[in-house]
Amino acid sequence: MRVDNFINGKFIPGSSGNTEKVISPVDGKLIAAYTTSRKEDLEAIITTATEAQKQWQNITLKERVQVFYRYKAILEKNINFLSDIIVQENGKIFSEAKAEIEKDIELCEFACALPQFAHGETEEVSVGVQCTSERYPIGVVASIVPFNFPSMVPHWTIMNAIALGNAFILKPSEKVPVSSQYIAKYLQEAGLPDGIFSIINGGSDIVEMICDHPKIKAVTFVGSTKIAALVYKRCTSNLKQVLALGGAKNHIILSPDAHQEMAATNIVASMSGCAGQRCMAAATLLAVGDCDHIIEKIVNESKKIQCGNNLGSVISKEAKERIENYITEAERQGAKILSDGRNTTVVGKEQGFYVGPTIIDHATPEMAVATEEIFGPVLTIIRCKTIDEALAIENNNPYGNACSIFTQSGSIASYVSKRASAGM
Repeated sequence: MRVDNFINGKFIPGSSGNTEKVISPVDGKLIAAYTTSRKEDLEAIITTATEAQKQWQNITLKERVQVFYRYKAILEKNINFLSDIIVQENGKIFSEAKAEIEKDIELCEFACALPQFAHGETEEVSVGVQCTSERYPIGVVASIVPFNFPSMVPHWTIMNAIALGNAFILKPSEKVPVSSQYIAKYLQEAGLPDGIFSIINGGSDIVEMICDHPKIKAVTFVGSTKIAALVYKRCTSNLKQVLALGGAKNHIILSPDAHQEMAATNIVASMSGCAGQRCMAAATLLAVGDCDHIIEKIVNESKKIQCGNNLGSVISKEAKERIENYITEAERQGAKILSDGRNTTVVGKEQGFYVGPTIIDHATPEMAVATEEIFGPVLTIIRCKTIDEALAIENNNPYGNACSIFTQSGSIASYVSKRASAGM
């Protein structure tokens, strides 16, 4: 399949002449190719997007969201087809891919509801004096999205931005550009005017151009913390609105009184779902006191997770090697491997990129497996004597996405929720 840019309602190859391959992590086979873009391609998109947006913003919000009522129906009709695409380009199992499209549909429903609450307000600020606030589109906006959710993450922004009167530019991950082609196709089928939605394919040079271009007024980014920080600084230095989401290292505190079956089942599901390639994946288990009875159940539960069956692949050969190097390094430093997912292959898909569920015990807080985002189906266990020791480790980690506790004690749960530093 050839993957193209989408400019003014037409699929057009990038103009650089440099072709990049898209390899399926499921079996290592070539599934698509695309030609990278140059500055001229971005300029062409921005020119058409700017003109189209001037007309689009003059349509009422109620009229604009009618596109997404039709788009929702198209997504529902093609849900299995779109799920299969995600399986092939990302490596998820089918149920995970389908859940992603279901989330797209839910996000579409939210956008359709915008006329009910995205309106201005009037307040009487003094006797006989009223202050009115109104909402206006800002113009052309762009999203730079990651590989792990090739459809859902773009939809976080696409429909809201467009419904509110903006033109939208999508820069897909180079690893998973196929889903974006059908987003464009189906939005056009739903009646979205040409120029309002565009796609540009390419690498870091295109990201830099998006950050710098004066006619792009806002940017969203999802990716590593290092790149998120660079995008944030570059965009804000150019006076853009920007939302940049980075990495995560989520902590689960395990209390000895936790319900054994519930804890084991849910912890394994969290660490292995989407092959651990999601910002909400369980990464570090802070086991307080004697939790051996639950950890044994976690190990047994992990053995039910089988690559190619209920566990998908990781995104690339490089990712597989990086994840396995983390495990090897932890073992070399003295950690104990309770469940080892290294050197995993799937019959009939031997060239695919698979890492089995891995549980590392007796890690220390300083080890890389305990401090860095591995982005694979790996759970690192750190033994703690007290809840406060576990909280100190969680508070000290630079990533603050999520923290949870498994306990049957309401007082312990309340204690942790008030002291954990994570955002969720």
